[in-house]
Parts: sequence; C-alpha cells; structure tokens
Amino acid sequence: MQKLAEIFKTTLAIKREEEVLLVTDNAMLEVASLIESALRELSQEVLVLKMKPRSMHGEEPPRVVAEAMKHASVVVAPTSKSLSHTAARKRACEAGARVATLPGITLEMLTSGGMLADYREVKRLAEAVAERLSRAESIRIKTDLGTDFTASLKGRKALADTGIITKPGDFGNLPAGEGFIAPVEGESEGVLVFDGSFGMMGKLTKPLKIRVAEGKAVEVEGDDGRISALFQRYENASNVAEIGIGVNPMARVIGNVLEDEKAFRTIHVAFGDNHTFGGATRAEVHLDGVMLNPDVWLDDEKLMEKGKLLCFQ
Repeated sequence: MQKLAEIFKTTLAIKREEEVLLVTDNAMLEVASLIESALRELSQEVLVLKMKPRSMHGEEPPRVVAEAMKHASVVVAPTSKSLSHTAARKRACEAGARVATLPGITLEMLTSGGMLADYREVKRLAEAVAERLSRAESIRIKTDLGTDFTASLKGRKALADTGIITKPGDFGNLPAGEGFIAPVEGESEGVLVFDGSFGMMGKLTKPLKIRVAEGKAVEVEGDDGRISALFQRYENASNVAEIGIGVNPMARVIGNVLEDEKAFRTIHVAFGDNHTFGGATRAEVHLDGVMLNPDVWLDDEKLMEKGKLLCFQ
C-alpha cells in the first residue's frame, strides 16, 4: 500500500489538509478500497461517493457527484466507465480541482505495468509529442494490416497526459502517458484497422476494421455488430474524436484501453465526444481503439516507423 500512496503523492502532490474526493461505482469497490487506503495515508480528509455504474464511457455522473467534484481539491475516479470526457470532469477542473481518472483499472494494474513508470520521463515524452501534434496541419496513419487514414489537425492544440497532476485544474489518466489531439470534424478519411484493443470489446482476437468518410465512421467490420449498434444508438458516436500516441515505456497492451493506449509502439483513434479537450463534438460516448506498430506522418515528416518514435527518445 505504501507504494501506491507514493504513486499518488508523486502524481497528485496531495497535502494533508486537502479534501480528496474518491468517486467510484458498485462494480469497482475492491479496487476503490485499496485506493482509498492509499489516499488516507496522504490526506486527513478523504470522502467517498459510490454510484451505480454508468452504461457507457463518457456518460455523465449523477448531479450530486458532479457538484461534489467541483468543490474538492483533488478528485480520484476509479470507475468502470470513464468520466474523463464528461462535462462534470471538465467543470471540476475549471473550478480548480486536480482530477485523475482510472476507468476500468484492475487490482493487477494498480501495482504493475504503466502505473510504475518514471513519470518525469513520461512527462517529457508526452509533452514533446503533444507539441509536435500541435504544430502539424495533417496526420497520416498506415499499418501492414490495411490502415490508411488521414485527418486534418489544422488549428487544433494537442494535450499531454503526463501523470503529473499537481496544479489547480490539472487533469489526467492514471496510468498516464500519451500526447493526443482532437482532429478537425468532417476532415478525416480512410480505413482504420484496429489490432490491439477497442473500448467495450477488450483485447482484439481479430482485426476490427472501420471505414471513415467526412470525419465519421460509415462502415464497421469484425465487431459482431456491437460497435455498429453503438454508432447508430448514440448521436455523434461515429465522430472521429481523438488521435493519440502512447509514450509510457512501462505500459502494456493487455486488453484494457486505459493502459493499452499509453503503451509504446501504439497509436489510438477514438470516436464520439471530444468537446472536453479542444473538439467541437458532444456525444454520450467516447470509444478508443488501439493499433500496433503504425507508420505515422505529420505533414510530410515521418514521426513513427513500425511503431517506433523517430524523435524524442
């Protein structure tokens, strides 16, 4: 437990007098209990709110939870569905809370893999990738499995998920480690073939192919109808919402997108909501898909070759 407390001390810089809010749900109680014990080593005021599990990543929490988040100094959210891309999380940060979300984290993930990274190094790489994404006007992704996808990044600012969440209003995942950006709505085209993992599906045993036209998913193969149904059910769910590059050297592709998308030699593309990090689309869902060993170009410069970053390392 001491090791977990040290991780939260490093990443969140929790002080004894700060009010820390732990937001969880009934599907995450065992994990939440361990996190609560670690947080109590750092703060003398840890409050816990438990809710029923949300039905989808990006679904808003109850109003009472959202209000409480705005009044805490620190919010730690191990929930079964992600609160990262919710208005509640965004408003909490605007009110000055430092927020760490841990959607779907497992007991094993708490004490191994990406959580144990040197976050100073993660911060360096994430900020370098985010800075390069911000300067680019376009991105192209190709893989040996058939991915050939382009998107406009013009005018968009990338963010760095560094794991260092120490200033008022800071937000990030734990485990952390990516540079990510919201591509311009309506200006992405091509084919994406996911072979790592995909939100709601876990680790992929066969490729998941999504064809994109004018910034939206228009055809899905290999999902047994599950992702197609979500795209049809939720307004704007098919919007190409995010492109991110993993920079956490300790992260693994294990079938949990929280960690998978942070792993070296991966890129992820998400669908649905992106209004909380620079996009213009609101949706009730946010679904990430991970691709392994991509070739990536920003404008005319090659950034990744078979997943290896050609700069920054």
